[in-house]
Amino acid sequence: MSQLHLFDIPNPCLGICQTGDKGYCIGCFRKREERFGWQNLEDAQKLYVMKLCEQRKKRALKKAQEQHD
Repeated sequence: MSQLHLFDIPNPCLGICQTGDKGYCIGCFRKREERFGWQNLEDAQKLYVMKLCEQRKKRALKKAQEQHD
């Protein structure tokens, strides 16, 4: 059974829409398929994608920090 949400899950797009070297958008950290299929995803899938994006962002920030040091 799918969990009900009182509010729509917002699209995480930041309007940058450029693909980085790992194949993720450098703004929202979604893959191409995740960006283009966002409207067709169920809420649980959107939440999962957002969790993946947060993990990707943390890895990218960590890598950038390591390269800076």
